[in-house]
Amino acid sequence: MASLKSAPEPEEKKFKNLKVLPKNISEDAMHEVMEEWEHALGVRCGFCHTRNEETKKMDWASDAKPEKEMARKMFKMTAMLNKKYFAAKKDSLGMIAETGVNCNSCHQGTEHPEPKKAHVEEKH
Repeated sequence: MASLKSAPEPEEKKFKNLKVLPKNISEDAMHEVMEEWEHALGVRCGFCHTRNEETKKMDWASDAKPEKEMARKMFKMTAMLNKKYFAAKKDSLGMIAETGVNCNSCHQGTEHPEPKKAHVEEKH
């Protein structure tokens, strides 16, 4: 008689060194966040993450690049701005109006957005 063994359930991927994203973030949600940031800054993974030259694989947990810490700071900044200044409210139709800022608000596909100078007309 063959014994019926249930297949082991796949272990949920646990990310290491998360400091601003939820510790229990799903793999799909992590991919979605990283892709959003990648597009907003017009960069690839290597902009914030380093490659382990011994294993020839990305070392996602490494904090070797200062860009990764800056991304964390910017994430905290936008979260604070959205909480303080852009609380979601209902519009005249009773629908939730999504408001707020995100990476793309400033970066718009640029790694290091430069402040734009306001055009001031001179009076003659």
